[in-house]
Amino acid sequence: MNNIRGKSLSVEEAQGIATEALLQLSRDPELVGRFLAMSGIGPEMIREAAAEPGFLAGVLEFYMMDDALLLAFCENGGIRPTMIAAARFALVGDTEDHG
Repeated sequence: MNNIRGKSLSVEEAQGIATEALLQLSRDPELVGRFLAMSGIGPEMIREAAAEPGFLAGVLEFYMMDDALLLAFCENGGIRPTMIAAARFALVGDTEDHG
């Protein structure tokens, strides 16, 4: 997923990155458990939660909280780590409580 330098990510591109992050997350039961604990949702609620606008941004935020996880995802996906923050921004914009 390459991005032209200086071009903002579209919502569709951001959703693609976040969806790939969710797919990678789903392949590791331990990570899924951590994500569910952090998000406060149960395994049976994932499909319903995924329909919520902020869910994919939450997946990206989960990766952004763990440098090793973030770098592994980016390496596997062939994308720059800064693309994760750009994708999150494209999905929800700048929020005051994100830091």
